[in-house]
This record gives sequence, structure tokens and C-alpha cells, in this order.
Amino acid sequence: MVRIFWAALLLGLAGAGLAQDMPAARHDMAAKWLARQAVARPLALAASFDAKGRLWAAWVEGGQLRVARSEDGRHFTWPVIVNALPETIAAEGESRPQLAVSGDGTLHLVWSIALAKPYTGHVRYSRSTDGGRSFSAPITLNDDSAEISHRFPALLVEGRRVLVAWLDARERQAAQAAGEKFAGASLYLAESGDGGASFGPNRRFVAHSCECCRLALAWRQGAPMALWRQVFDGGVRDFALADLRDPASLQRASDDDWRIDGCPHHGGGLAADDQGRLHLVWFTQGRLRQGLFYRHADPGRFSPPMKFGNDAAQAGHPAVLATGRNVTLAWLEFDGQTNQVWTLHSRDRGRHWGPPRRLATSAGGVDYPILLARAGKPWLVWHSEREGLRAWALTP
Repeated sequence: MVRIFWAALLLGLAGAGLAQDMPAARHDMAAKWLARQAVARPLALAASFDAKGRLWAAWVEGGQLRVARSEDGRHFTWPVIVNALPETIAAEGESRPQLAVSGDGTLHLVWSIALAKPYTGHVRYSRSTDGGRSFSAPITLNDDSAEISHRFPALLVEGRRVLVAWLDARERQAAQAAGEKFAGASLYLAESGDGGASFGPNRRFVAHSCECCRLALAWRQGAPMALWRQVFDGGVRDFALADLRDPASLQRASDDDWRIDGCPHHGGGLAADDQGRLHLVWFTQGRLRQGLFYRHADPGRFSPPMKFGNDAAQAGHPAVLATGRNVTLAWLEFDGQTNQVWTLHSRDRGRHWGPPRRLATSAGGVDYPILLARAGKPWLVWHSEREGLRAWALTP
């Protein structure tokens, strides 16, 4: 059974919040205006449930990051602006704002801004400690000010621990200045132990990461785990998995032999279940396999890759979520006319799987599907140009 939680026009978020106070005719006019405006705004957004089951959404409008929440499944609060001064915020495809809500209700936001030179940027951070009513002045997390690439940030929050990872070009720039070759970028980290009030110095975790594929992070029993596309010997861009506390823990997570001289712009997904098993999803066009794949990882052992999705329908951009013993996958397909979200579900930690289900379709532009946990249950959030922001409770 699939239950729709709410349906609202994007940046219809503000309009929905006023619905109860507007005459019907004025509300219809406002909804039509918001529908027209949504087409011109970025579709990529961030979403997260808090401990009370309220859904928070963050999106970019006019160079400003805006945040609102829904408490009743029908209306959103009036959006709060995070950055008072407009910035060129990245909000498309693999690069998008990141939002997390800690157990004490603190909202954490990370995003990247574009600089004047192509493919350059800085990583920015802000938080709210008063329930989203106001946000701290944004700070830049990368501690070098060079006009190079510091982009594609990922956010991980647990209690007072806040970890931000991103793709950084400072080693590549140094190598090029010395006339040397440098494949890809580097994976950098900044961490806070006081709920985002302050961050320690930047730390390079590994060199030769892919430069434009999103990072995937997950807590595994207190350990910050990461999945990312790495440039291995011979120009092979397969996935790596590591505990971000220890560079020596790096291991190859996929062996597809995808040799490509450039970034595929196609990151993977990572989730950890309550027993410490990791669940991985990714896309490849390697010599050994092509398409979407899933595998799980226990200490010292990977399961064989399991293929899913329809290659003929351009299956891509997968997400994964683990809730107890349940594992849920979601991905996009395109049949030539409509974009579709498909899901796949396992009740036994990824050993066996039910049949794939087509959950939703849209004939316009769409964002990637987002999987979230609410009260220990899987939910899917999807934003499309025509239908706006929607979410479903997923019941196997």
C-alpha cells in the first residue's frame, strides 16, 4: 500500500501556508501564479523529517536558501530565508543543498556557491537553534580561499556531531602548477563536535576522488561511512567505501572497470541498518557490468552485485534507505514521454526482494527521488515541475 502524505506546488510552499486565510478565488489565482513560477526555479531541493515527524524542506529562490516545515501534511509555514545576501547557490542534479535535523531540533544546512571561474565554488554552512525561526550567518567551511573547486558537499549529523564532506581541487591545482598530472579531485572533511557552533580544520581524507559525482554518507553504529566514486589505476572510475575516521579503511566497493576520461555525474547511495550492515546502490557503464546495482557490505565481505532497473528506460540516480530489517531502493526511469519513480523493497536486510513498483510519473522536469525515514518507516519525497512536492509512505 502507498499512502500520499501531501501534495503542494513547489514554492507553493509559501502559498500553501496561506491557504486557510485566503478566499477560495484568491487562493486559486495564487496557486496558478505559483505553478507558473515553479517552472523557472531549480527543482533540486533538500528534505528531512525531524524527531516529531514534521517534514522540513529547503530550496533555492532568487539566490537565497529558504526553509519551511509542514506539521499537518497540508500546510507549510511561511519560509525563512537562510542567507540574507543572495548567492549563486548550486541546486541541480548532483549538486544541491543538504539538510539535516538533529535530535534536539537544531537544523543544519550545507550548500555550495559558484564563483566567477567555471567549476569553482565554496562550501557554506548555517544552522538554526530556535526551531527554524532564524539561522546563523553563513560561514565558509573550506579554509582556503582559492578560486578553485570546493563543491558537492554532503552532510552527516548525529547528536552534537556534524560532519561535512566535499570534493576539493586544491591538490589538483598544486599539481597543475608544478606541471604534473592529477586525476580527479580530493575528498575533504570538516567536523564539529559542538552542534555546528564551530568546526575543526579541514582534513584531506583521500586524493583522486571523482570530481563531480555526489558523495553518500551514513552513520554505521557511530562510525561515519562514505561511498564515493574514486579514480583507480588506469583511469577506472569505480566506487570506494571507507570509515571517514581512518583513510586506511578505504576499500573498493565496485569492480565494474568503468574507464572514462571525465566525470559521469552519477553518484551512489549508502545506508546502514541497525545491525551495522551497509547497503550500497550505484550506476555504472563499465566493461564488466552496466546499469544500476545493489549490494550489501558486512565487515570483510560484500554480497554479489544485484542488478535492478530497466536499462532501456535510462534507469539511474538511485537512492537507498534502511529502516530496521527493511531496505528500500528508489530510482528514476524515462519511457520517452514521462519520468517515473520506481521502488524495490526487501524485508530481510537485502537478501530477498519483492517486485519493482512504479510509484509516480511526471511529464515535466523532475528532481531525483529522496528516501527518508519517519518514525522508523520509509518515505519517498519527489519534486516535479508539474506536480510539485509530493511524499509517500511506503508500505511493503
